[in-house]
Amino acid sequence: MKKVTLVFLIVFQCTFANDEIWSKTGHRVIGDVAQEYLSRRARKAIDKLLDGQSLAAVSNFGDEIKADSKYREFSAWHYVNFPADKDYKDVEPSEYGDLVIGINKCIEIITSEESSDADKAFNLKFLVHLIGDLHQPMHIGRLEDKGGNDIQLQWFGRGSNLHRVWDANMIDDYGMSYTELSESLPKLSKDEVKEIQRGDIYDWIEETQEITNQVYDSVEVGEKLGYQYGYKWWGTVENQLLKGGIRLAAVLNTIFS
Repeated sequence: MKKVTLVFLIVFQCTFANDEIWSKTGHRVIGDVAQEYLSRRARKAIDKLLDGQSLAAVSNFGDEIKADSKYREFSAWHYVNFPADKDYKDVEPSEYGDLVIGINKCIEIITSEESSDADKAFNLKFLVHLIGDLHQPMHIGRLEDKGGNDIQLQWFGRGSNLHRVWDANMIDDYGMSYTELSESLPKLSKDEVKEIQRGDIYDWIEETQEITNQVYDSVEVGEKLGYQYGYKWWGTVENQLLKGGIRLAAVLNTIFS
């Protein structure tokens, strides 16, 4: 029993190095959830554009293209930073673009009759990723600390930061595959789904920002985090993944209605 426990601890503590946006697992969960809530018409159109690939399969596209310098212009689309006491609509948008601008641009291209199927597919895959990013609290962060990247912490005795804890540490250390995690999420009634899908991107940004402000207050610089922190916040992680998937489906159902 001691050996099994020791192995678990080693795995749990060492997975911190996988610093992805919502982690690859998280984005796939959101895509997998969304797939279940697509309308028949949206499912058919998406299947055609993506050549049969699932939303989970393309959900990390936005991160994968970062390796190609020709897509550098899209780097700022993954996040939006603005003051904690302001609404997005009250601040001047970044000249480099941001998460909201990126989402709206993707929707514009997908819905344009002048766009080629290749351009629609590119932006559809990107949109799947960006709706996921919108629900990761530290992607609606503060400019002065780069969305929590400058808030240094310890995660099970290893160096990390607030952004990475939420991007990767908690979800990857939970140890489930994306299908296992997706299937373990709460099952909701039709009314609960409709409630989650209410509003628009701007409403969802404000909702996520409320969580972001709580997350900022949850730690002190240099704090040592571990099981207690993960236990306290795991429900929030699950809720954001679930909401991300359900709302992604709502956006896609509207686009392909």
